[in-house]
Amino acid sequence: MKLGEIVSIVEGTLLTDADLDMEIPCAGAADLMSDVLAFAEPGSILLTGLCNPQVVRTVEMADIAAIIFVRSKHPPPETVALAKEKGIPLATTPHTMFEMCGRLYQVGLRGCDISCRIGPVG
Repeated sequence: MKLGEIVSIVEGTLLTDADLDMEIPCAGAADLMSDVLAFAEPGSILLTGLCNPQVVRTVEMADIAAIIFVRSKHPPPETVALAKEKGIPLATTPHTMFEMCGRLYQVGLRGCDISCRIGPVG
């Protein structure tokens, strides 16, 4: 699914420049950055309510493509500046994380799943 479609579905507002044609294979949602590092898939999108610069640093380390802040959260200027420097698109949505996960799942965007990276068990 393209980033532009995702931003539209979540009724998001872009906070930085973004390649809206970027393909996003899956999404994850978390406020604990240790969870993000555990589920991250390259090119995925993160839904979070955490707005500090550490989110951008974690996303960069995990090779996540973009961040959507839920519940009308707006990151401070230092978070936006770091995201711009790293080329990581940011958006915000007024909706809850639960609702955004549901909407994206309903239209076919899969969740990041560790089993997809490690292969079948057995």
